Amino acid sequence: MAPKLNHIDEKNNPKMVDVSEKGVTHRLAIASCELKCDPLIFEQLSNGDIKTKKGPVFHTAIIAGTMAVKKTSDIIPFCHPLSVEACDFEIKTREDLQLIIIRCSVKISGKTGVEMEALTGATVAALTIYDMCKAITHNMIIKEAKLIEKSGGKRVIKEGKE
Repeated sequence: MAPKLNHIDEKNNPKMVDVSEKGVTHRLAIASCELKCDPLIFEQLSNGDIKTKKGPVFHTAIIAGTMAVKKTSDIIPFCHPLSVEACDFEIKTREDLQLIIIRCSVKISGKTGVEMEALTGATVAALTIYDMCKAITHNMIIKEAKLIEKSGGKRVIKEGKE
C-alpha cells in the first residue's frame, strides 16, 4: 500500500496538516544546493567571496537565504508559520568542479519539521548568486537541491537517506 499523503483529506481536498496534538521537540534540517558555474565566475573569486557591482555575492546570498527561510510559509502553501531559532549557511567553492555548494541549516523547538525552510534557504541563496553573477555570464546551472539531514520528528534522515 502506498504511503498516504498527509496534505490531502478524505475528500481529496488539500489541507494543512494538524499538528495541534504533537509534542514540541528540537528540530533540525540541513539542505544543500549546487550552482555549476562558468570559469569566468571563479576568476572573480577573491578572499572567499565574489565581488560584483551589486556587492559581495556570498554575503548577500546568505542574507537572502535567511530571509527566505523566515518566509517559507508565505510561499509554500501548507507549510506552518514557524519561529526559526537558528539559521546558518556555509558556502564552499570547488573550482576544480566549477561548483558553488550552499548548505543551509535550520533549527527550531517545535511541532513540525524545518526541511522546507532549509531547502528554501539553500535554493534562494543559489538564485541570489545567479542573479548577482549574471552580469558576468548566464552560463550557470542551479542543481542538486536536496535534504541532507533531518531530525527531531518521526523520521530521521542522515546523509540524504532515511
